[in-house]
Amino acid sequence: MPYFLDGNNLIGRARETSRPTPEDRSALISELCERLRRTRARVVVFFDGTAPAGASALGSLSIRFSGGASADEAILREISRSPAPGEVVVVTADRGLSRLARDAGSRTLAPQEFWRRFGGSPGAGAEPARPVDVEEWMRYFEDESNRD
Repeated sequence: MPYFLDGNNLIGRARETSRPTPEDRSALISELCERLRRTRARVVVFFDGTAPAGASALGSLSIRFSGGASADEAILREISRSPAPGEVVVVTADRGLSRLARDAGSRTLAPQEFWRRFGGSPGAGAEPARPVDVEEWMRYFEDESNRD
């Protein structure tokens, strides 16, 4: 079951900001990587705008940027392309996106429930997230012994 995360929405809820910075995105990606390392969950996080230089996937976490469209539009487009939209879970607090995702056949999940399923509130009791070292992750996943 893939989870599609509304990245800017999650950052806005956790950090109480309407305009996430590249550092906010990096912190969210770091936190997701840490939490997903212990699971087999597949997660795609969508952000508004164009992609900066760097990796588009880190293990079971894929990172997508919406380009000229909104992240909401990119999420809905991916749901429509899915061979099994009923298996997709969209994680957002955006009521409009939630309704449209359900209308497209997917399920929805509130951010706080997603964080509970994957280790508590964002940042709860954890060290501040550090930037993702993409090169380190690429080396890690190039080593066959690190793959399941």
